[in-house]
Amino acid sequence: MSKRRYKIVILKGGRSLERKVSLISGKRCAKALRENGHEVVEIDIDSRLIENLILEKPDIVFNALHGGWGEDGTIQGILEWLEIPYTHSGVLASSLAMNKEKAKRMFQSVRLPVMENLIIEKRKLKFGHPLKPPYVIKPINEGSSMGVIIISDKDKFISDADFCDLPKVIMVEPYVRGKELTVTVLGNKSLAVTEIISAGWYDYKAKYGKGGSKHVVPANIPNIIQEACKDYALRAHQSIGCRGISRTDFRWDDSHGIEGIFILEINTQPGMTPTSLVPEQASYCGISFLNLCQWIVEDASCCR
Repeated sequence: MSKRRYKIVILKGGRSLERKVSLISGKRCAKALRENGHEVVEIDIDSRLIENLILEKPDIVFNALHGGWGEDGTIQGILEWLEIPYTHSGVLASSLAMNKEKAKRMFQSVRLPVMENLIIEKRKLKFGHPLKPPYVIKPINEGSSMGVIIISDKDKFISDADFCDLPKVIMVEPYVRGKELTVTVLGNKSLAVTEIISAGWYDYKAKYGKGGSKHVVPANIPNIIQEACKDYALRAHQSIGCRGISRTDFRWDDSHGIEGIFILEINTQPGMTPTSLVPEQASYCGISFLNLCQWIVEDASCCR
């Protein structure tokens, strides 16, 4: 690994619903990169972003943003225009991954397993169940389980408060019973399979709250399922042109064997918090958090 020391701007915060997670990811990555000897400037992005980047003249931008504006190709386009090398995926892969419906279509095109889904206007929820329960309602372009609602049975309906919080157009898909699994891809290699165990479903609180979930790495599942998930994650990463790191999330209905694996989504800006899955899988593979952050920096470029 190169010993060159860089001036690095870390972009964090922003205005998406995942702002708090991004602030934690950014702060933690900044600390690691300083320990690696780099000059690090942390920017909580606002309307002066371009002005600040021109002023700072960084060698590399480390993108620690999550959600809209930072993970959907918007920031990536700005960095391409300014010709500043940056981390993680480029414009097209970022925008495709952020749109769950478009990503699913890409996965289907390379024969990866996804659940069929409906894209509907949320007002249609007022007329009855769009699918036979149990099913999942989710925004098309949010992360960290923001806005996800599980309708468990025919007598349960969406609350007025939840209805108001949803965007006008939503995705509805069958709920897959079974295990929650996830795989990190680093460059061109899948690292491991983690099983996520939580008291309820794996919502925002379970993801980021202390003790909210238990991570089992490697997952205690048959080897054939381990290898299938790792293969699917790498192919998902490659199918939409991801760069750097990504994390692909799965549900596995063990009563159906390998046919019970379904990709839920791919994340091009995975969390880097103390409870995040990517650093945990890297550590399992012998990659320290400092070395993980250094690898991400060394991988940075334009034209991603």
